[in-house]
Amino acid sequence: MVQAVQRAAQILRELASTGPRLGVTELADRLGVAKPTVHALLRTLEAEGMVVQDRDSAKYQLGPGLVRLGNAYLDTQELRTRSLTWADQLATRTGEAVWVAVLTDDHILVVHHAFRPEGAVQILEVGASIPWSTCALGKAIVAFAPAAERERLLAGELAVLTGTSITDPKELAGRLDEVRNTGYALEDQESAIGDAGIAAPVFDRSGEVAGAIGIVGPVERLLAESARQELAVAVRETARNLSRDLGAPRGTARRANA
Repeated sequence: MVQAVQRAAQILRELASTGPRLGVTELADRLGVAKPTVHALLRTLEAEGMVVQDRDSAKYQLGPGLVRLGNAYLDTQELRTRSLTWADQLATRTGEAVWVAVLTDDHILVVHHAFRPEGAVQILEVGASIPWSTCALGKAIVAFAPAAERERLLAGELAVLTGTSITDPKELAGRLDEVRNTGYALEDQESAIGDAGIAAPVFDRSGEVAGAIGIVGPVERLLAESARQELAVAVRETARNLSRDLGAPRGTARRANA
């Protein structure tokens, strides 16, 4: 591992998670690295457009170069590319917003967002990062992840975003078993009060889980007894079709739609 590259990545993570602006001394303390080293790294990152320095405070923040890299990642992310049409169709069918996500460490990253069909003002959530255990998308992915990965995530710190976030590993493991049986996951106000989600796993050509697709919206619409099953079927069918579009073996897709 190249130490300079690792430290540069740590700087970017610190600015992303605890910013928006941090000075050389603050970053040096957080990284446990000498100030001259941090300063040299920041100047290099600045030259590449990855960070910018605020003129008034002399502190650093993330730069526009990261946006270009992020867009390049999205443009080459096969799940996102393949999901565009399917997400639009699911949004039309359910009348709800649709998110497509992948797992990155212990969070899910939203790589595509199809707005709900109604004309109300909506905020694009592409790039949003959410603790896996607090959302339907995360549970749908982890339920079908390799056993070692699933156990690692269950053994880690489980985030608390609301009073209904699940923090008991045994309870959460039981929920994941339910997801494997039904082929879809539910979220009931675990990320935000009043919001719910229904998601299903998406598999790639290797038969491994590649991500998830799901709907998000008000809990009273998504989880109402009269609507939940119909919405779950729509999500599950869309995930199965998207999996086939990615080249997943038919048997693999069926195991999440039994």
